Amino acid sequence: MNALVLPLTALGGVVLVGMWLSFLTLARARAVLRDAEQRGNAGLKQWEAALRAMGQDLDGLGAQLGDIRQQPPLAMAPALPRPGLNLSTRSQALRMHRRGNPPERIAAALQVPLQEVDLLLKVQRIIAGNL
Repeated sequence: MNALVLPLTALGGVVLVGMWLSFLTLARARAVLRDAEQRGNAGLKQWEAALRAMGQDLDGLGAQLGDIRQQPPLAMAPALPRPGLNLSTRSQALRMHRRGNPPERIAAALQVPLQEVDLLLKVQRIIAGNL
């Protein structure tokens, strides 16, 4: 009977150690799960607080927008007229035209409207035709 008791005792010890390790693993898993849940809840509370703050900011911006919409519109000051072709730009435009530059390039280079350059060239042709 001694020969049978020793293996059974060893097997019982192995089973007990296995059960003990299983319980320890289960307890550790529960602790890890509890920690993860607490961290998740803390993160959720932070997000909820941030969301509430953004909601309050949005309400404030909505109130400001309502105030702005109720104010009468501001009269816009007319833009200052851009100077047209003065004597120096006129002479530069005519010089560029004599060199063969197209009106688009002349307008872009002198930063004047294309219509003004066209008008200048037409007037120049008329004057040149009358001479």
